[in-house]
Amino acid sequence: MRIEFQEDSSDEILTDEKWQAIINNDKSYNNQFFYAVKTTGIFCKPSCKSRVPKKENVRIFQSADHALFAKYRPCKRCKPTNERLPDSEWVDLITQYIDNNYTERLTLEILADISHGSPYHLHRTFKKIIGITPVEYIQQIRINTAKNYLLQSDRAITDVAKTVGISNTPYFITLFKKITGHTPAQYRQLHGKMKYRRD
Repeated sequence: MRIEFQEDSSDEILTDEKWQAIINNDKSYNNQFFYAVKTTGIFCKPSCKSRVPKKENVRIFQSADHALFAKYRPCKRCKPTNERLPDSEWVDLITQYIDNNYTERLTLEILADISHGSPYHLHRTFKKIIGITPVEYIQQIRINTAKNYLLQSDRAITDVAKTVGISNTPYFITLFKKITGHTPAQYRQLHGKMKYRRD
């Protein structure tokens, strides 16, 4: 019998029983099903001690192979395939998550929780592979996005800061100057003029 896989529908329904097994990290359900989290791209055993995901982001799979086929990667903490996820793949998942969620509140602890690892291991591994820390990576994404907003819109600096996930304007200005060498207002003035001079 050939099994048909569908990208957007789960193989199985998330029943109350399975949801309770996930919430309670119930070992007795291991190998009966696996669950994946859409927002992180990771799948786990029911007994995984990672943070409980939002119910609407959970997909249920009958086997680890089904989850792998649907392009989910095994959790580094509970090892659902009994193999270790390579560090580079793990860091890929984390950078993708940051790229898609940089406007949210992101700390090392939150990222470690979401990616099923410890803050220390995440910090060390991320820096080894990317060359900068997760916090520096988040700051770069936010400041690069802010540069675009400053040059392509007339938004107030406070508004730009909030849009890129930094609610504290003085901190945003300090960070922006540290990374670019200019305050946001100076950057807008300097690069705005250069842009018009070229046109």
